[in-house]
Amino acid sequence: MSVSHAQLKAFHAVALHGSFTQAAERLFLTQPAISDQVRKLEERFGVLLFHRNKRSVRLTDLGERLLAITQRLFVIEAEAEELLQDSRALQTGTLTLAVDAPVHLLPQIARFCQRYPGISVKIETGNTDESLFRLYNYQADLALLGRDVDDERLLSLPLPDGQLLAFVARNHPWAGRASICLADLDDTPLVLREIGSVTRQTLEQEMNQAGLRIRPAIQVEGREAAREAVVVGIGVGVVSAAEFGADSRVYAMPIRDCSQRMKETLVCLKEQSSRRVVATFLDIVRDSLQPGASSKNA
Repeated sequence: MSVSHAQLKAFHAVALHGSFTQAAERLFLTQPAISDQVRKLEERFGVLLFHRNKRSVRLTDLGERLLAITQRLFVIEAEAEELLQDSRALQTGTLTLAVDAPVHLLPQIARFCQRYPGISVKIETGNTDESLFRLYNYQADLALLGRDVDDERLLSLPLPDGQLLAFVARNHPWAGRASICLADLDDTPLVLREIGSVTRQTLEQEMNQAGLRIRPAIQVEGREAAREAVVVGIGVGVVSAAEFGADSRVYAMPIRDCSQRMKETLVCLKEQSSRRVVATFLDIVRDSLQPGASSKNA
C-alpha cells in the first residue's frame, strides 16, 4: 500500500502551520481539499494524525513521528528541485566528451568553461571506434569522430576538414622540407597508430592505391604515444593538420599528393540533444564555425 505524495504534502502543511486554513493558503488549495487529503490518509491506514476541535489542530503521537519523517522528505525534495534548477541554468553538472584529439575543440571547450564555470568538463581520448562505444553506452555526452558515421540515432555537426601531414623529429633529414609526396613514404619506417585509427586507415588506402609499401617501425596506442615515438627517432609519423597542435620537438610537412581530407564530426545521441548542457555546447561549436567567428570570439 503506497503513500500518496499529495496526502503527505497536505498533512505536512497542516502540521507545520497548525491550521487547515493556513495550510490551504500555502498550497494554493481550498480548505476542504486539504481536509479531504488528510482524512483520506488517516482512513487509508486506519490511524489518527491530528486531534481536532473548533479552535485548534494538534498532532497525535503518531502524527509527531510522521512529521519528523515528512520534514526530511520535503527537505530532500527541495534539494532535488534546487539541483535540477541549477542544472537547467548550467550552474552545476558535468559534460563528458569522447574525442580522437582534443585539440580540435579546445577553443570551444575553453569558451564553454569560461561561461559556465559550474559545469565540470571531462575529456576521454581514444580513436573513433572507442569514442563511439563510449557515446552509445552513455559514458560520454558528445563524441568527436574522425570519419562520417551513418546512424539515424546520431545528431552530427561536421567540422572543417584538413590535409594529411607527415611529421619527423627535429634532427631528421626531412626536417625543413616544404612538403613530401607519398612515394617518399614507400618502405620508410613508419610510426603507425592502432588498428581502428582513421588516420592509419586513410594512409593505408592512399599508399595501396599508389602501389606503395607500408613499412611499420612500431604500432602504438594513441596520438601522444605516436608523437613520442617520432621524437626519439623510431620513424615517421602521420597526422591530420587539424590535430597536429604545437610541439617544438617535431617538424610537420604536407603530403602533397594525398587526395583524401581528414574529416572530423561532432556527434551526440539525438535523444540527448535537447539536454541543456549538450545543446549549449553544440551552439558554441556552431557559432565558432561561422565566418569571422575567430576574430569575434578572440
